[in-house]
Amino acid sequence: MLLWRRLAALRAAPGPRRLSVAARSGPGAGASSPRPSGDGDGALRPLYMDVQATTPLDPRVLDSMLPYLTAYYGNPHSRTHAYGWESEAAVEKARRQVADLIGADSREIIFTSGATESNNMAIKGVARFYKSRNKHIITTQTEHKCVLDSCRSLEAEGFRVTYLPVQKNGLIDLKELEAAFQPDTGLVSVMTVNNEIGVKQPIHDIGEICRARKVFFHTDAAQAIGKIPMDVNDMKIDLMSISGHKIYGPKGVGAVYVRRRPRVRLEPLQSGGGQERGLRSGTVPTPLAVGLGAACEVAQQEMEYDHKRISQLAERLVTKIMSEVPDVVMNGDREHRYPGCINLSFAYVEGESLLMALKDVALSSGSACTSASLEPSYVLRAIGTDEDLAHSSIRFGIGRFTTEEEVDYTVQKCIQHVKRLREMSPLWEMVQDGIDLKSIKWTQH
Repeated sequence: MLLWRRLAALRAAPGPRRLSVAARSGPGAGASSPRPSGDGDGALRPLYMDVQATTPLDPRVLDSMLPYLTAYYGNPHSRTHAYGWESEAAVEKARRQVADLIGADSREIIFTSGATESNNMAIKGVARFYKSRNKHIITTQTEHKCVLDSCRSLEAEGFRVTYLPVQKNGLIDLKELEAAFQPDTGLVSVMTVNNEIGVKQPIHDIGEICRARKVFFHTDAAQAIGKIPMDVNDMKIDLMSISGHKIYGPKGVGAVYVRRRPRVRLEPLQSGGGQERGLRSGTVPTPLAVGLGAACEVAQQEMEYDHKRISQLAERLVTKIMSEVPDVVMNGDREHRYPGCINLSFAYVEGESLLMALKDVALSSGSACTSASLEPSYVLRAIGTDEDLAHSSIRFGIGRFTTEEEVDYTVQKCIQHVKRLREMSPLWEMVQDGIDLKSIKWTQH
């Protein structure tokens, strides 16, 4: 606990810090930019509002990891001495902590390097194991890139994949899902909470549909675990992907839940010493596994409080922006969503320009995994967003450590820069003059 108190005090200590609201509000705050961080001389850093990309490590999680980074360094698979036994005990405790969060048995938790590996393992592993009788997979057009690419990889192996469209609110139509089943459908993969627009799919209903047809159901729950209640038995989930760094745990670790009854079989992606029930060979990194377990335990304790507080902050952000700025669209369903992921499109403003203007707030225009691309978000295109609006979207992420002051500062700067950029936009000027932009026939030179 001493370490946790020390870490909690670091915000006030010298060294690279986040730029405080007071520091930004002084003379010339609008013109100056925060100095780059990392030089150790008290450099100020942007506010962090991108928790869908990654979350800071909770000090309680670091506290639990440190002994296994220093004194307890044994290989958890060494069975002949105390160093191995104590590491193995720590890994098994972490496995129970992960299982408890989702209502699973600890023997159903397989440690991986993160949700990308878990998704690859679940989709490719099930498809290849049952390929003699099941050659059809169902997923959606708004899945994470690693799910879509895994499915495309399987198509090259002779599998057929149905990519279900989503409605304008980002949710799938359950009737379309039921109509998509074929006699040899072996797997359905639907993300619980979307990483770009925050919509929450009807996982319970999907699980019931799949179980009635004896088809395995996989969900990518990286953005949902620890934030909303999840129970694999109640929701009839057969495989689930989990990420450590999305729930205030360490990077480089995740897990895949694989149901034992009715049993789900996987073909492993990598060969080796047969660790993790033979499904994921390789030494389990004890400190990372311990960190994931601790993050799950903390999330279980804090979930109700976090959800209530994040909902209030999200409502504050959306209400303030929409009351001050016209022509703002919230992407995704307003009701069936995780409140901490807010995706707004600001009409007649280029999203990249707004991100550059908001340089003292760390934000994103979409998934961190595809943010290098200048193409509009495929998720926004899938829900029918116009290309111009898709290019004008910003994702605001609110998390456990986000403060009211940070939300208010972000809102203030966002309103200021949207108004400024619109004043510079000829399109905005035409709209103010009553011209319907869709009626104009643009020519290229």
